Amino acid sequence: MRPLIFPAVIWLATLVPAAAQDAADAELIGELMAFHGSHAIVSAMTTHCYETTGLDPAFKAASDNWYLRNIGFLELADRVIARLGGGEEGQQQAAETYGGSQIMSAYNQAADKDGFCRAFLEQVDSGALDIDKQLPEALDKAQDIAAQ
Repeated sequence: MRPLIFPAVIWLATLVPAAAQDAADAELIGELMAFHGSHAIVSAMTTHCYETTGLDPAFKAASDNWYLRNIGFLELADRVIARLGGGEEGQQQAAETYGGSQIMSAYNQAADKDGFCRAFLEQVDSGALDIDKQLPEALDKAQDIAAQ
């Protein structure tokens, strides 16, 4: 299942605004928008699996725990994006929409939907889908900028 999620996260990292910002800043802004795409992936799939597995509370708990582990990274991304001049109008929404649609597409293609949900839950619970694991280079750049 991880091979299906990783390309979506990588694509999210390539979102760059068309504004006349420095190319490196524009690239980093795109990478930081991927943080929000990761949040959308976890949120969409845990909600969907919660509903389709008979309201298994493990999915809600996993989503809540992911958010608590990653809220600092999401806030850092927002602060650094603002510091770099901000993203394009709708860029965050595009990252979130793309992330959610990619994970739902992967789910819809899965032969064993319950197995997909269980494997996804395991990935979320283990921290494998945390921002610091999925996008460590972008996180390091953001932390460096925030420390300046």
